Amino acid sequence: MEIILREGQKSDMPAVLMLIKELASFEKEANAVEITAEDLERDGFGTYPLFKVFIAEKKGEIVGMALFYERYSTWKGRSIHLEDLIVKKAFRGEGIGKALYTKVLSFAHQKELKRVSWEVLDWNKVAVDFYVSTGAKILDGWQVVHMNEHSLQNFIAQE
Repeated sequence: MEIILREGQKSDMPAVLMLIKELASFEKEANAVEITAEDLERDGFGTYPLFKVFIAEKKGEIVGMALFYERYSTWKGRSIHLEDLIVKKAFRGEGIGKALYTKVLSFAHQKELKRVSWEVLDWNKVAVDFYVSTGAKILDGWQVVHMNEHSLQNFIAQE
């Protein structure tokens, strides 16, 4: 069955949100998703889009997506951050994830970007092994740091 890869459109955002929620559930954070389809529509398709998304379709159904955004490395220059890459569980193992991954990396290569970075959970061995097999490096010694909204408010209130 043929998979169609294309740039996401505003009308795809409800389906993208469902994929984001499926990923959050897989990552054992089912209740962590706060955004809405309207947020995605505004943030991805306004005057200054904050992200791009590639969509994978099979028989007209959205079965996967890769959402990424441009960032800047003070060491390397222009780069992108791959925020999420997800394929619906029923469609995994068909090469859709690899096709989306390749689409993002090809986009970066065509734009002559210096780096693509992303995060992967250490227990997601299938993903880790796949990324390493493609030449990606898992950076030892680096830890992801987040400050959530509550912590941010507390910090600012103390200053």
